[in-house]
Amino acid sequence: MDIGDIMKQAGEMQAKMQEMQDKLADLEVTGEAGAGMVKVIINGRGYAKAVAIERTLMREDDAEILEDLIAAAINDAKAKLETQSQEQMKAMTAGLPLPPGFKLPF
Repeated sequence: MDIGDIMKQAGEMQAKMQEMQDKLADLEVTGEAGAGMVKVIINGRGYAKAVAIERTLMREDDAEILEDLIAAAINDAKAKLETQSQEQMKAMTAGLPLPPGFKLPF
């Protein structure tokens, strides 16, 4: 293998990495809390896209419960995003000559 082959492989890997990052950015996951009373949708970059709150939680005496449920829904969504990202990365990097334990994206 000469330097030209190595450079070609590096370029192909860089293009594949960009494709993987673009696909991951397009992910959307929904986190839930309180048996679905609070739902949060986040995108693949971890930004909140939407929040849905059961109207019965919109009482002043339930404010603390609502705050806790929103935080729990966000954490649930982040955990799901992490799982889906890892699964997609694993599928997309199948066949790439990466060393064991190598984590992408960098």
